[in-house]
Amino acid sequence: MFTPIQKQVMLKLFSMFVVVRGFNLVLIVFAQYITAIFIMAPNQSLSEVIFDRPLFALILATVGAIASGYIINNFYDTEKDIINRPHQSILEQYVSQNTKLVLYFIINFIVVVVASYVSFRSVLFFSVYIFAIWFYSHKIKKKPIIGNLISAILTITPFFAIFLYYKNYSGLIFVFGFYLFLVLSMRELVKDLENLKGDLTLNYKTIPVVYGEKVAKLMVVILVTINILITWYLLTTFDLGTMDYFFYLSVSLLSVVVVLVFLAQHQQQYMRIHYLLKLLILLGVFSIILLNPSLILSKLL
Repeated sequence: MFTPIQKQVMLKLFSMFVVVRGFNLVLIVFAQYITAIFIMAPNQSLSEVIFDRPLFALILATVGAIASGYIINNFYDTEKDIINRPHQSILEQYVSQNTKLVLYFIINFIVVVVASYVSFRSVLFFSVYIFAIWFYSHKIKKKPIIGNLISAILTITPFFAIFLYYKNYSGLIFVFGFYLFLVLSMRELVKDLENLKGDLTLNYKTIPVVYGEKVAKLMVVILVTINILITWYLLTTFDLGTMDYFFYLSVSLLSVVVVLVFLAQHQQQYMRIHYLLKLLILLGVFSIILLNPSLILSKLL
């Protein structure tokens, strides 16, 4: 049995895990290592990549920067989350606003120190990234269109830290990055539709608030159309191995998203679409393994 103090500590730790989206952070670690193993350093052994200390420091700094971003975003969105996600916000409130702010500064300091182990360019990269997240949360988030674009850009930016480390600038990486950017932009629009009640109450100038739900839904369709064109370009231009099966699946899933978006009227329905897009992003990252499945065995042996 746990004592009351132990229960309180566990609640606070779990609350902080929810605030920093702990599950997302674990996925980011896997995503970055998969990218490094199968795209950035296909000729290196598994142990060489996993035990590469500068790479580990880079991934640790990335996770820290993203975690601090979640914290400051949660700090500014507390009132909105109480309206849109009352049950989750109750759990998040086990950690006080002051504690969140202290942790935000501590984590950012650690990120800069860890990044300094890699290079001065890494310190500069993460310093700018941390400032950009704060500026987005404090000033830009409530602005329509630009807020959505900046959010999607900030979400995908950390992966470019690995590109800079390996100095790998292949066309496939950037086109696939643009593919993920489009899916992230769709997710941001669906999140705005999902959080419409809280945004209206607190005067957040999101696309559904300013231009209406119909325009936001139409924009999702436009993004899906562009994404399908990018998918066609990827399939006809690059040798994707068995990864092409993922793109065939993604076209089907995005077609379902279009139908669900136009049928959706309530927050729960938009939440399901949001989860579907998150699943697509997750599958997209792990589908990198399918570029060359034979590498899996060669790196394990």
